[in-house]
Amino acid sequence: MTKREVVQTALDGRRPPYVPWSCSFTLEAREKLERHFGTTDLEDALQNHLLWLGSDLGVFEDLGSNCVRDVFGVVWDRSVDKDIGNVKGQVLREPTLKGYTFPDPLDPRFYRDIPARIARWGDRLRVYAVGFSLFERAWTLRGMERLMMDFYDHPAFVRELFNAIAEYNLGQVREALKYDIDAVYFGDDWGQQRGLLMSPATWHEFIYPVLKRMYGAVRDAGKRVFIHSCGDVDELFDDLIAIGLSCFNPFQPEVMDVFALLSKYRGRLAFHGGLSTQKVLPFGSADDVRRATQRLLDAGAGGGYIFAPAHAVEGDVPLENMLAFIEMLQRQPEVE
Repeated sequence: MTKREVVQTALDGRRPPYVPWSCSFTLEAREKLERHFGTTDLEDALQNHLLWLGSDLGVFEDLGSNCVRDVFGVVWDRSVDKDIGNVKGQVLREPTLKGYTFPDPLDPRFYRDIPARIARWGDRLRVYAVGFSLFERAWTLRGMERLMMDFYDHPAFVRELFNAIAEYNLGQVREALKYDIDAVYFGDDWGQQRGLLMSPATWHEFIYPVLKRMYGAVRDAGKRVFIHSCGDVDELFDDLIAIGLSCFNPFQPEVMDVFALLSKYRGRLAFHGGLSTQKVLPFGSADDVRRATQRLLDAGAGGGYIFAPAHAVEGDVPLENMLAFIEMLQRQPEVE
């Protein structure tokens, strides 16, 4: 089987010949691996099974002083968080879209390298990524506190904003579907360490109908829907499956029972993630990492699972802990 076929088998909830994987690393963690492997191109060393296409969080203009601006006009301060940054300022100061122009979803910078990447890593499952795909994009424009108040004070504006964001995303999706891709990945955090960031009723009223439109466009094209949503959001899984979700990430063990959920949803929903980035990777020993990795590989052997750390590995993780799970993944025996 190719890596693409192994992942497809796992996504279908069937037993793959081994557990596939796709692991990501922050800039500081990547630097440790680059020094270890002696290359800045880690793809051959990692042998991931997902091929990420598009630009995920978008393209950025360097403003200097550790700040960048994305295509939506949002300024990100990267003086602390080097990978994404923290929002600086406010694009939508009032609850209105008047005077604001959305960026072009067909910006060629999002698609330019797709043919070359598929040509090089065509044996992997091809996933087009749309980051900050709804709620997150809204709060980056409006501000978190103001958007949360808008749910109550300006609900019509929230619906208008969410639908405008969805139209932008669907423009990207329609263009991405012109390429030989397998899935579209939407990133949108709704959870915190315990429960949702908003009431379930608010999520169902404002977010769910818009997700149904976006996911439906992907499923109608015969492709799979992947999402990333940090936090304790497993109460939403049944609703998400109903509108077409195929695979959920990051599958955080600190906020949900990953083993019970994997067993419960196998065949209906696949999971990507699961290895603790809050505790085991930064604070455990290499043997702790190996034990946690083996437990996940054993649980995922029946299908429905793609191994990964629960989030991009941070720079405080020791190199030996990163190598511990990478080596275990690549040494898995294939099962007929």
